[in-house]
Amino acid sequence: MSVSQAILRHLPYLRRFARALSGSREGGDAYVLATLETMVADPGRIEAGEDLRVALYRLFLDVWTSSPINAHTDHSGVAPAEEAGAQRNLEAISLQPRIAFLLHALEGFSLPEIARALCVPEARAAALIDAASAEIACQLATDVLIIEDEPLIALDLRALVEELGHRVIAVARTHKDAVAAIAKSPPGLILADIQLADNSSGLEAVNEILGSVSTPVIFVTAYPERFLKGEPPEPAFLIAKPFSVDSLKAIISQALFFDRRSHVKCNNTHN
Repeated sequence: MSVSQAILRHLPYLRRFARALSGSREGGDAYVLATLETMVADPGRIEAGEDLRVALYRLFLDVWTSSPINAHTDHSGVAPAEEAGAQRNLEAISLQPRIAFLLHALEGFSLPEIARALCVPEARAAALIDAASAEIACQLATDVLIIEDEPLIALDLRALVEELGHRVIAVARTHKDAVAAIAKSPPGLILADIQLADNSSGLEAVNEILGSVSTPVIFVTAYPERFLKGEPPEPAFLIAKPFSVDSLKAIISQALFFDRRSHVKCNNTHN
């Protein structure tokens, strides 16, 4: 396998990480593109024989910290009040612990891999993850709407969300149920499956809901790579089935930090 082919295998997940870190598809993808451009301009940044995934993320983080693409946070298209809120939330958790936590919880990096990606000792990497976990636990809880047609997955989602200190206001299995639930009690966060029990799309349900309320959205799918190709429209926040409490915690924290809409046009791709 060529280096370019090997890199292509990691790109969907690097985009996911970049979007979670920056809070938007546009901001995250801009940093990924800058990373690839840096790699082409200076191939020596990736050493021969090095773990390509770790090296790719380390190079991304080098670009993230040195490039003024969006000053660590993408504010494009955000109203001043929303921008101020996003900044306040970001300041609640410092940058390096948040990066370490995302590498661990979202990308599944081991502690040695996180240390190499961040160029820090393993003890420092462990301390950063612990710090992020403590800071996340201090964030305000919110009301959550779960849109999921599979009962066992919905049960797991509910348990994990409540374990994180949030309150589940409803579990909707269909587009109609989701819209009805919103009418009764607007949530502070939506967790939505892509494909629902009545063969409707969770994307359609979310877009209809966001026509009347503004709330962050996390989409759930068994095939995240289908929605992380770098071609719009794509969700800013995405979690893959099966999910863990750490990955769910990481994505929920990021979505609540940025607290922005997640409109995505529907297509024929199933979950």
